[in-house]
Amino acid sequence: QLAESGGGSVQTGGSLRLSCEASGNTERRVCMGWFRQSPGKETEWVASIDPSGRTKYADSLKGRVTISQDNARHILYLEMNTLIPEDGARYHCAARDGGVCCWDRDREACYVLPIDYNWYGPGTQVTVSS
Repeated sequence: QLAESGGGSVQTGGSLRLSCEASGNTERRVCMGWFRQSPGKETEWVASIDPSGRTKYADSLKGRVTISQDNARHILYLEMNTLIPEDGARYHCAARDGGVCCWDRDREACYVLPIDYNWYGPGTQVTVSS
């Protein structure tokens, strides 16, 4: 099971740190990711991290978000800075079984579609006001 927290309301330029706590079978190797969903928009992949700590970010968010994980506590984080109203969405953490986030050596071909992930948390809402 996955459970997100840390969402809230901030002003433009503000920061938030989202957390996702995993419970249950936490020993399996998984690729962890963050997705976000806004009304009327397609679900958007934000970032992912593999068991070795290698990260990948959506181009539109690169430089403003940082994904990290505490393997000992089974917690995934998403640090978000310089937030803009367009970042307002419901943020979900997700897990992909097997531990592989990108299937090519250059890490250019990566799993970024919602269907690529097996488990999702219920999400945490982020609102950014102008």
